[in-house]
Amino acid sequence: MNKMIKGSLAVAHEAFDDGTEVRVRPQAGGTDARPVVSVHDLAMRYGDDEPVIEGVSLEVREGEVVSLVGPSGSGKSTILRAISGLHAPLSGKVDLGIPATEMGFLFQDDALLPWRTARDNVALGLRLHGKPVGGARQEAGEWMARLGLKGFELRYPRQLSGGQRKRVALAQVLALKPRLLLMDEPFASLDAIVRHRVTQDLLDWVEREGIAVLLVTHDLEEAQALSDVVNLLSQGPRARISHRYPVEIPRPRDLIGVRGHPTFAPLLQRIWKDLSVEVEEATANR
Repeated sequence: MNKMIKGSLAVAHEAFDDGTEVRVRPQAGGTDARPVVSVHDLAMRYGDDEPVIEGVSLEVREGEVVSLVGPSGSGKSTILRAISGLHAPLSGKVDLGIPATEMGFLFQDDALLPWRTARDNVALGLRLHGKPVGGARQEAGEWMARLGLKGFELRYPRQLSGGQRKRVALAQVLALKPRLLLMDEPFASLDAIVRHRVTQDLLDWVEREGIAVLLVTHDLEEAQALSDVVNLLSQGPRARISHRYPVEIPRPRDLIGVRGHPTFAPLLQRIWKDLSVEVEEATANR
């Protein structure tokens, strides 16, 4: 394995024997990490209803995993919609430090096209970005192999298990080499063992390539295990970020082993306590 230096930020790259080149993850929040997306005083609403969120500000830096947790209806997914450009803000702004084409999305529904093979589903984004059919299929097959799907290239989505479908969707996103990944509980429907394996695969790639991630989840342990920063939103409407928690656990991380870190349980208890307070206060004010 060879190492070289590329780019104005002198981000290290690793070159593998097969020619694959991946970025070495910059230290999250370090001086070499630039903001990939910044949200400033954001307010969002649907129709004439009261704002779902109000005064929300956050930042995701290069190589950083940031999560959004909070009660149902606190606007977590709404923030992702604002960043992706799917919904215009009522006020505030979203500043992208990358082209919009370098954003990737992983949601609960994998959105695979049932009439396309797994390989052609992975290749679809590459084709839309102008890559010829042959090259797109070859690259799609390589990504499937990296994610443990070699031999499944010609199967259709209906012929795949839930975990395999999620890996195909993951390959579809990673093949486009995103610098920012927006995730809205993409693995919530999987059973515990499959969810762990797929999430660990994703975490390995995120850490290796320095991808910035903004994750929405209801699972506080998952948020803490994956993230560098956990943001807790208050109960909506007019939800805000009420607490921010830095996660001081070194990387690379193992999703099982990380739970044994001495800071894990105390921080988890703190987040649970603060979330409970938010829910109880909202209930009392109704």
